[in-house]
Amino acid sequence: MGWATRSRGGASSHGKVITGKGKVGLYHPRSGWTTRGRAANLEASIIGADMFKLYYTPGSCALASHIALEEAGAAYTPERVDFKVSQQTSPEYLAINPKGRVPSLVTDHGILTETPAILAYIAQSFPQAKLAPLDPFAFARAQSFNSYLCSTIHVAHAHKLRGYRWASEESSFADMKRKVPKSVGAAFALVEQDMIKGPWVMGEQYTICDPYLFTVALWLDGDGVDLKSLPKVMAHRERMSERPAVRKVLAVEQA
Repeated sequence: MGWATRSRGGASSHGKVITGKGKVGLYHPRSGWTTRGRAANLEASIIGADMFKLYYTPGSCALASHIALEEAGAAYTPERVDFKVSQQTSPEYLAINPKGRVPSLVTDHGILTETPAILAYIAQSFPQAKLAPLDPFAFARAQSFNSYLCSTIHVAHAHKLRGYRWASEESSFADMKRKVPKSVGAAFALVEQDMIKGPWVMGEQYTICDPYLFTVALWLDGDGVDLKSLPKVMAHRERMSERPAVRKVLAVEQA
């Protein structure tokens, strides 16, 4: 495959602020960075900065990191991993991520895995994109939300097709699969009732929580959850689908 574990280097300029006086119109709170704003972010990230490489597979949780990179205006290359031919367990990919999973983000500082960590790194590498709160407590709340998606919702979802991680009997696999609509539905009910604070997860500010929620909410239909019981989650999913960065990333992953 010729996959490289290092990317193009240089001194980082991610902290460069491009908003403010003379930069009006680069960012819209509802739809995100405009074309001009994203181009300005990209220019700031390219000049002497890291070029990232994101390993993903369509339909996976890597979509959240893919969207976040696009929203940030980062200079990055998406690299598809074909699960249908078990590319994730090939020696070449295991040299990148010994876990044999996606996402993996290659940076000049090393390789990151696990969605919450990658999302936080992207947000902090591109502060001008405002993808995470600056206040420590608010940032911890964002991390708490993303950790819940990772450790509870994703795990409940995985019981549908990956029961072999927890059991070895076929009857156990079937039982876990039958439980998915209830377990995933209950986990999302908590998001619906207590966690979504406004048009976006954290309220008025679009953050790294939003692409992650969007990603796992795309699995609801296949998990057999009653979508009518989650009006806030579904409205959020629709709102996300209208963002230019999201449309662009979905077009790439669905190609």
